[in-house]
Amino acid sequence: MAEIIHLPTKPAPRTPREPEPLWRDALGDRLRRLRHERGERLADTADCAGVSPQYLSEIERGLKEPSSEMIAAVAGALEVTLVELTAAVVDDLRSHAVERAVVGVRASYSLAA
Repeated sequence: MAEIIHLPTKPAPRTPREPEPLWRDALGDRLRRLRHERGERLADTADCAGVSPQYLSEIERGLKEPSSEMIAAVAGALEVTLVELTAAVVDDLRSHAVERAVVGVRASYSLAA
């Protein structure tokens, strides 16, 4: 006869995790850093890219999902290629993931102590 296996009725509680950053947030952060490194004002970069300063500000704050054409225009105004910009954003996202993993490991060690 078959053995009856009782399954738990409630799933094990999961520890809440910090949400991952959105692409638009990471992109905006990187664009702002590039602009600051160049010592440019928001209005100067926006003018060079052909967008309004308000729109560029919203991109930098992660409030807008810019089209690929807008990203290319802003990247061009900052004198970086799309490949360079994309690679920098990916590196930022990877480093954030590593930081989250390290914090998670530290938290599990502190709970065990």
